[in-house]
Amino acid sequence: MASKIIQVQNLVKNYGNFEAVKGISFDVMEGEIFGLLGPNGAGKSTTLEIIETLRQKTSGKIEVDGFDIDKDPGEIKKIIGVQLQTSGYYPGLKLTELINLFSGLYNRDVNPMELLDLVNLRDKAKSKYKELSGGQKQRFSIATTLINEPKIIFLDEPTTGLDPQARRSLWELIKGIRSKGTTVIITTHYMDEAEVLCDRVAIIDSGKIIAMDSPDGLIDKLVATGFERPKEVKKANLEDVFIQMTGHTLREE
Repeated sequence: MASKIIQVQNLVKNYGNFEAVKGISFDVMEGEIFGLLGPNGAGKSTTLEIIETLRQKTSGKIEVDGFDIDKDPGEIKKIIGVQLQTSGYYPGLKLTELINLFSGLYNRDVNPMELLDLVNLRDKAKSKYKELSGGQKQRFSIATTLINEPKIIFLDEPTTGLDPQARRSLWELIKGIRSKGTTVIITTHYMDEAEVLCDRVAIIDSGKIIAMDSPDGLIDKLVATGFERPKEVKKANLEDVFIQMTGHTLREE
């Protein structure tokens, strides 16, 4: 049985009189892909930022790989990788220069080409960050989360704005990272993405967890209530048609 690598108990986050996170509790198991799902403003990103030690909680208890977030935030920072938004990179630097910059911050000796190989960007090693397509920027941002060889990586809506080929390429990358034993925490607004990637998901609404299970488990519970889709469920969807007809090859902008 896998062990609990993240334990969140009665987490509360208030902004003045507004309670953004209302006493939520959940565990993440080592080596799983765990999804946080919910509408905008539900408390997903706030919850992630607290676990990542980027935001202070109001109350509650969090342990990450046995480290208490109040007592050992520095130890937690050493074992996690956090995906930066695109504004977090110097646009005029080459990819190899950016990797060397980040590895210096982590005090790590990293081979930039090996890291770029992991995300299929070797051919862009000498390109400047601003010259990358949207999909390439997302793959590079995931590469930077791996610089410190983290036990856990956090991905906040990693495929937003990507075309179907780039999206599915990123899915395979994320599954490949997990296959090496890394735990992945992901937020997404795409339910098909959560269904494909996540071992378990927690659905958050208005600062509370309203459901938590495997995607299949949640679907089965809904069906058991008598729910039926208004039209017949087919064995493929329009995105499958699109990929089949246009191919899996990534198209760079």
